[in-house]
Amino acid sequence: MGDNNLIMNTIPILFTFDGSLKTAAGVCLTSLLENAGPDTFYDIFILHEPDPHISGKLTDLASHYGNCRFTFREVRGEFEEGYNIRGIPETAYFRLLAPERIPEYDKILYSDVDVIFREDLSKYYAIDLKDNYFAGVDSLPAINADDLLYAQKTLGEKIKNGYFYSGNLILNLKLLRQDNKIEEFRGLGDCHFKFQDMDIINLTCSGRILPLGPSFCLSTYYYDSIMSGRESVKAAFGKDELDHAMKSGIVHYNGAKPWKEVCPNMDIWWSYYRRSIFYDEEFTHKFWKDQTYRLEKMSLMKRIKLVGRYFRKGGRM
Repeated sequence: MGDNNLIMNTIPILFTFDGSLKTAAGVCLTSLLENAGPDTFYDIFILHEPDPHISGKLTDLASHYGNCRFTFREVRGEFEEGYNIRGIPETAYFRLLAPERIPEYDKILYSDVDVIFREDLSKYYAIDLKDNYFAGVDSLPAINADDLLYAQKTLGEKIKNGYFYSGNLILNLKLLRQDNKIEEFRGLGDCHFKFQDMDIINLTCSGRILPLGPSFCLSTYYYDSIMSGRESVKAAFGKDELDHAMKSGIVHYNGAKPWKEVCPNMDIWWSYYRRSIFYDEEFTHKFWKDQTYRLEKMSLMKRIKLVGRYFRKGGRM
């Protein structure tokens, strides 16, 4: 590969995950690299717990696509006492360490791995963050009632500045270092926040997060809200932005996971999985056999409701 990346549009991007998500990470990265522009080179950083096998087949993507480089950095002793909930591992907190652990850059993209990219990310990396610590998508236009009550209780008056997803972010590493925000992050790691790192970011950086459209994080909630014509979403974004989010936005499976169960937009994930180097015929057979069995055990009324929901969502589960 040589030094070709020096004359290309280099975009650094960070992921954090543990060994249980290696296949999901592989599919996510496959979608990232397949949709890269002809002049885009992704400098991929992965912060992870001690695990000599974490790289696995992931590094094969560099030779398979040629438009990326992988750097794996082990994290030890950070957020060991961090509060864990809903089975989300300690690695969720590692994105908060980016200013310290990735000194090479002053700005970086971050993404969870339960994500599918459908376009090049150059336009997002080019965004001027100015005096903001992060850029991300405000969840409030699409939030459900229970989570809204939680956010209001957790953030208090800060809720007026938004409640931003942490699964897709642009980080102003230079400013975060300058203001030593990592120490604030660390100080809140053991608090019993329902949404962990997301709550920490919103509490410590409220008013300093640049809002982006849902194309940057088309969460399951945003997808459902757009499909149902939710007024709060239509009021927050123009038709062109919503159309772009549905067609090309970053799909974030922030609820049910498509490799575990039936969920909205699962066809998109499976399309990339089937053509990735991580595809496993045995796993695929077992998954669909299990789903068929579950359907057969379902009552007639539940089947009717399932089919009705399918057609209401435009033929996509």
